[in-house]
Amino acid sequence: MSKPGPSKKSLKQLHLQHHYADLGEVFGTFTAPTPIRNPHIIHINKSVMRLLGIDPAEADNPDWAQLTSGNKLFSGSKPFAMKYTGHQFGGYNPELGDGRALLLGEVENEGKRWDLHLKGAGKTPYSRFGDGRAVLRSTIREYLAGEALTALGIRSTRALCIAGSSEPVARETMETGAALIRVARSHIRFGHFEYLFYTRQLEAQKKLVEFVCAEFLPESIDKPIQDQAEALLRFTVRRSAELAAGWQSVGFAHGVLNTDNMSIIGDTFDFGPYGFLDDYEPGFICNHSDHTGRYAFDAQPGVVLWNLNALAHAFSSLLDTEVLKDCLGQFQPLLIEHYAELMRAKMGLAAEDDGDQQLCADLLQLLEQGRVDYSLFFRALSHYSGERPAATLESLVPPSEHDALGSWLRRYDQRLQKETRPAQDRSRAMLATNPKFVLRNYLAQRVIEAAEAGDYQPLGILFDLLQAPFAEHPGFEAWAEAPTDAGKHLPISCSS
Repeated sequence: MSKPGPSKKSLKQLHLQHHYADLGEVFGTFTAPTPIRNPHIIHINKSVMRLLGIDPAEADNPDWAQLTSGNKLFSGSKPFAMKYTGHQFGGYNPELGDGRALLLGEVENEGKRWDLHLKGAGKTPYSRFGDGRAVLRSTIREYLAGEALTALGIRSTRALCIAGSSEPVARETMETGAALIRVARSHIRFGHFEYLFYTRQLEAQKKLVEFVCAEFLPESIDKPIQDQAEALLRFTVRRSAELAAGWQSVGFAHGVLNTDNMSIIGDTFDFGPYGFLDDYEPGFICNHSDHTGRYAFDAQPGVVLWNLNALAHAFSSLLDTEVLKDCLGQFQPLLIEHYAELMRAKMGLAAEDDGDQQLCADLLQLLEQGRVDYSLFFRALSHYSGERPAATLESLVPPSEHDALGSWLRRYDQRLQKETRPAQDRSRAMLATNPKFVLRNYLAQRVIEAAEAGDYQPLGILFDLLQAPFAEHPGFEAWAEAPTDAGKHLPISCSS
């Protein structure tokens, strides 16, 4: 007899728990959302509905607009503004917290617990001088980015739905307010631990360590608190190293890697002025407020390690210096190992060889010198089978670099001779690793401008393409094109 499938809940049956909010008042403040004016649903993420166990038929439920705008709450919800601090651009800021978002509660489904977080919920005790709102532009960017990275195999927060409104919101210009329900296994940041450490609320810090371990490291929960803290720090270092390697392999620049934007479980968190590479440009800066390049693309692994050092310092109330150093010492070898594995897969190399890292480094240097489109080149390389001339690859590389390309391809051909799987299988594996469709900033901007004019069809098209970025999608080739020069380096700010 076959087992019954998982039950599907209606929106009315979706009952939220509040384990985090029940930890105590030191962790935040219960705060009611301030609804936005005239809310309407723009898009619902059916994949995330499945994660939460919501019946697919509920996509047509008229309550979505009310739930996403804060006009109405899910059953059991106790909206809670989380308090944390963190280092922003290298300086410690004690005034941080959920300034425009609220943790609505947690949903349990198939043995996993998921946070629901309402972004754009209005003012909270931690809003400082902000209005507590999110705008349509940034909400769409976050909605798309979570799906793009998830489909590329990079851990990320996601979103359940977006609501638009008629509410005017002042940023650099007047924009329209919007709201989003973000979904993640956890919303706990490095900054949560920094807050408790710097304010010397050390018993609460132990409580938070135990809380995270109970959910993600259950094998450690009966051990002394020092053992739990060490297990958690090692877990976070490993997951952060894997995350940074993943970003570098797909060409993703986060843009604002402050410690309050780093997830304790190693998810991509808090999307702002991010950008995927067009031309391969190691020093690419996607945040026009980052005047020193602190968060440039090639600086990301080092910044993640800097942030882990800040987190380790917050753990110094629980662990001695030698243990902290040993935990942090895991980062670089894990980063190098995982990045090498990912890049071998992009080049179609199943087995490891001593010269692979140099082969990869030389290719990246070629791409940088020729200002070659990163994603298009690797997608074209997935179809390469030793032909001469390598017309498709040559069309992506300026004539001044054709000799260098030919030299590299000869070495690549020699390396492929060491592979044992058939060329067809290698190509198939590469096509499942190197995406055809990438969330380029010019595409996001195209979708945003259409949505601001009331046309949500381009958003739906791009959303679907990004959920299946390795498929060919005949008829949608225009969405896979490189931008014009005007579409590169669009100024993206932190304001949202």
